[in-house]
Amino acid sequence: MSDLRSKLHTPGWVAEFQKFIMRGNVIDMAVGIIIGAAFTSIVTSLVKDILTPGIGLLTGGIDFSNIFVTLKGPVLPTLAEAQKAGAVTINIGVFLNVVIQFLIVAFAVFWLIKLVSRFQRKQEAAPAAPPAPTKSEVLLTEIRDLIARDAG
Repeated sequence: MSDLRSKLHTPGWVAEFQKFIMRGNVIDMAVGIIIGAAFTSIVTSLVKDILTPGIGLLTGGIDFSNIFVTLKGPVLPTLAEAQKAGAVTINIGVFLNVVIQFLIVAFAVFWLIKLVSRFQRKQEAAPAAPPAPTKSEVLLTEIRDLIARDAG
């Protein structure tokens, strides 16, 4: 078995890929993508289930998702019915929902970055302990003190 392994050659890119995938920023990026996906589903629900009905109520009961233009096929009152019947539609309301979603995500990311920046500034503003003197600095200080003592 060990003879077989010694005869098999692992391509150089495999080790390079392993090194790449284990770098911290790749793992951070993966975590960011996962959190982003979860955040997107929260924002989708916020827009679809909370904001859109409220905006629809303010605009006289207009349901944005049912704003569409039928290009081909039967003209039906709702987008779901039109799509079920196989109509070709331009979904203006769905697009408006996506734009609203984007604006909410952008607004939330703006405030998140603003909050993180404020937190980082507070950490930077906190006075750090001065670094310990190097061996050279300690030696030079001792020499200076010896010279000053002998001169005085």
